[in-house]
Amino acid sequence: MKKIIYTENAPAPIGPYSQAVEHNGTLFISGQIPVDPETGAIVEGGVAEQTEQVMRNIKAIIEAAGFGNDLAKIVKCTIYLKDMSFFADMNAVYANYFPVDPPARAAFAVKELPLDVMVEIEAIAIM
Repeated sequence: MKKIIYTENAPAPIGPYSQAVEHNGTLFISGQIPVDPETGAIVEGGVAEQTEQVMRNIKAIIEAAGFGNDLAKIVKCTIYLKDMSFFADMNAVYANYFPVDPPARAAFAVKELPLDVMVEIEAIAIM
């Protein structure tokens, strides 16, 4: 049975989707953008600051799903960047969250992202 995951510690969805859905021990986390859940505003700064907020949002969702605060349970991430020139700065922050045995990953530059942010990350975790 699927279980819808929601936490006030991550941004509320801005469309018809859930923050995450858990099914049979697998957690599918919707693309997270750098919105501060306390203010509802996009974080200021560059892609490093935005990536930091995105990862905090993902961590809050993992905790709300009952997966603990262990990002090592993430097995796959997909990263969307406004421009590939942001890759190195995003990667430096991302690496801090996965210092050992990082998940499988893909990264793409896309034409546009919601609210004109620089980065969006979606993830899959397993219990």
